[in-house]
Amino acid sequence: MRGLFETLKNIYRIEDLRNRIIATLGLILIYRLGAHIVIPGVDPQQLQGLQKQTADGILGLLNMFSGGAFANASVFALGIMPYISASIVIQLMGMAVPYFQRLQKEGESGRNKINQITRYLTVAITAAQAPGYIANLEAQLPASAFAMQGGIFWFSSILILVTGTMFVMWLGEKITDKGIGNGISMIIMIGIIARLPFALFAELTSNLDAQGGGLVVFLVEMVFLFLVFVATIALVQAVRRIPVQYAKRIVGNKQYGGVRQYIPLKINAAGVMPIIFAQALMFFPMLLAGFNTDATTGIAAAFADITGFWYNFTFGVLIVIFTYFYTAITVNPTQMAEDMKKNGGFIPGIKPGRKTVEFLDSVMSRITLPGSIFLALVAIMPAFAMISGINNQFAQFYGGTSLLILVGVVLDTLQQIESHLLMRHYDGLMKTGRIKGRTGATASV
Repeated sequence: MRGLFETLKNIYRIEDLRNRIIATLGLILIYRLGAHIVIPGVDPQQLQGLQKQTADGILGLLNMFSGGAFANASVFALGIMPYISASIVIQLMGMAVPYFQRLQKEGESGRNKINQITRYLTVAITAAQAPGYIANLEAQLPASAFAMQGGIFWFSSILILVTGTMFVMWLGEKITDKGIGNGISMIIMIGIIARLPFALFAELTSNLDAQGGGLVVFLVEMVFLFLVFVATIALVQAVRRIPVQYAKRIVGNKQYGGVRQYIPLKINAAGVMPIIFAQALMFFPMLLAGFNTDATTGIAAAFADITGFWYNFTFGVLIVIFTYFYTAITVNPTQMAEDMKKNGGFIPGIKPGRKTVEFLDSVMSRITLPGSIFLALVAIMPAFAMISGINNQFAQFYGGTSLLILVGVVLDTLQQIESHLLMRHYDGLMKTGRIKGRTGATASV
């Protein structure tokens, strides 16, 4: 406990770090306040129908990512997901469209141009989703819940929802620039944390009911949740440096020496971004259906059932695909081979240049497969928890997108705080070893 207070004092002594933490907390507070500001013209006392609709299923998951703003008919109801969808489209176009490929190679100016295009696309996606949300709002609430109707209400509500999403995106960018951690990921994490108390209370209430399992079952569930949490941390912090000897075994080369060297690769190089992107695509059929779960049929109905086979199978496959996709973006074997050559490094038994690139690419391809499959299994665990009888809201924290995002963002944020402490020659947050976030430093060969 004494060490904790000393660490907090050290954090307070570093002016830049202190200001960044205060800025982050202030921006998060603004976001949470906005999540409870209801769209003008809607009676906040008559939202029971919308809140019942978002109690479980795919809309319950969407409501969790927005921190309850979706069920509150808030000005932030659509949250940050339109921006995530726009980012997916732009990154996919970067692989297929020559114009975006040129922008990616232009350095800072190219990135600024891509960010600007992403913002414009976010506006377009939000403007396309907002009418569906308003239509669903009118379907779920009684006519007396609306102070005004018709074209004026629709136009003003769509404008407010688009502006709200853009403001949330701006908050995320400001957190990244002026605060601690990745702003967009931080906003998603805060929304998830905001729903955790409600999920715990709902599960406790269901267990204390006459047909529930009682307090003992609830305690067993909490213990199992802790074990899943520990396993998720292990996944996010998965191996960061692959021994050369083991890497050569992976690619079938048995001739290796006893030199203790490492390749700066890890099993889960993509972090939790594959899960965020895959989840955004899983929302797409429901967005096309205008958020109306009662009127969904065919494919949209299949993907609205988060415990169904096709939903979880497709979700798992998308995670594997996006893991390979993000690994290809974040890990560049050609650049790694060039850096090793410039610094006088080499892999024993592997010729520098093209052979080293092929070796690194082979190792990365093989270690990514088990990492992506494990990530997919953790992501679909809530479906099994729901089938076993756990409350739907609470089951989302048994692995799944929510827990992986929560763990990944917390570790990244703590790693940034620790980096500030170590740069000022203070002790880190943990005396037993450095905290390893998703973007941990890699070791040279």
